[in-house]
Amino acid sequence: MAESSSKSMIRDLTEGPVVPLLLRFVMPLFVSNALQAIYNIVDMVVVGNYIGKTGMSAVSIGGDILHLLTFVAMGFSSAGQVIIAREIGANRRDEIKKTIGTMFTFLLVTSLVISLACYGLRHSILSWLNTPAASAKYTMDYMVTCIIGLVFIYGYNIVSAILRGMGDSKRPFIFIAIAAVLNMVLDIWFVKYLHMEVFGAALATVIGQAVSFIVSLIYLYIHKESFGFDFKLSSFKIDGTAFRKMIALGVPMAIQSAAINFSKIVLMSWINLFDVTFSALAGIYNKINTMCAVISQSFTTAGSTMVGQNLAARKYGRVNKILSAIMIIGIVFSLAGTFVMLKDPDAVYAIFTSDKDVLLSAAVLTLPLILNFYGAATRSGAFALINGSGRPKLNLAIALIDGMISRIGLAALFGFAMKLDCFGFWMGDALAGFMPLAIASVFYLSGRWKEEKTEN
Repeated sequence: MAESSSKSMIRDLTEGPVVPLLLRFVMPLFVSNALQAIYNIVDMVVVGNYIGKTGMSAVSIGGDILHLLTFVAMGFSSAGQVIIAREIGANRRDEIKKTIGTMFTFLLVTSLVISLACYGLRHSILSWLNTPAASAKYTMDYMVTCIIGLVFIYGYNIVSAILRGMGDSKRPFIFIAIAAVLNMVLDIWFVKYLHMEVFGAALATVIGQAVSFIVSLIYLYIHKESFGFDFKLSSFKIDGTAFRKMIALGVPMAIQSAAINFSKIVLMSWINLFDVTFSALAGIYNKINTMCAVISQSFTTAGSTMVGQNLAARKYGRVNKILSAIMIIGIVFSLAGTFVMLKDPDAVYAIFTSDKDVLLSAAVLTLPLILNFYGAATRSGAFALINGSGRPKLNLAIALIDGMISRIGLAALFGFAMKLDCFGFWMGDALAGFMPLAIASVFYLSGRWKEEKTEN
């Protein structure tokens, strides 16, 4: 029966109209990604409307720091998820237990070490990022609060990786939904009614993350027999073999996650050299791009699955149709976004804040944002091809070239060398977003994508 079901699923992905099938796959991914995006954007919207540009600057800087600090969780939890899935497929229950215990201990200890280190360096970090004096206090409040709550982010990623590795994508969605709703309610309550300022926004985020982690952990404990993990202290021992597997797979994934986030931190430090208004604008720029990423990541994930299965079936013509559909749909979304940004950009920026200084200067973001729409659209097809054909090393290379070389290099060229200041930084960032398309195009034209392969 299981075999029949599996074969049916493959036929469903390799036959029938491409666009309806692609959209059917995308919708649940879009809803899940959108929920996470809203979760990340709420702090900025609430703070921007009730505190103003100094609060927005704090959330922007603190948020970028937090995203950078989660690169170990992102990389190693993803690696753990893949390893657990493989062990389930091979019916190695003892190995599953060792992987879960190793991942729990390694990532939770790592989160505590990072938190302590960052707390000790908190003043230096704000100095390195050229934090505007006007928002320094708020930024410290936001950063320290989120650093203390870092363990909950790592914990949630661990449990989600275990569940997804077991084939359960529904529960992680429910847990992040709990965090998103709680964060939204507490944000408004703490900031608007209790006047807790930026600290209130950060505290709401941490509480949401903590509740999400605790609920997910309770769920895992209740169903521990089906997962084969008994939660005894001895089971949390780091197993050498499991740890080596996790390192081999997790390090490239962690580097990939860190590369893009590091480039954002560098750009933020340059933007902070200017007025606090531009630091606040950076927050708007990043949050709108987060919305674009919701669509892009959804099509990337769905497209990768479809490309992978059609490559396995050697249906190369169908792969071309899938990539074309992803590109065309992405361009349609980009055109819609362009229309909105050109017709009434002020209405978009006003969602995030009512601060007059920020709104008067926001026009500087319009062109870079429009370019980012198309960069995000083309990245979907590029990564669908690369991921679907099993090329994680090429994916890592793109992350390093995009994040560490082209993004920082182009931002420096436009911002400093061409003296375009913050507009130049954002233009460099936007143009770097087309680098995955350039690399994937060369890969496509080489024909090597037809050689189905999974790199170790």
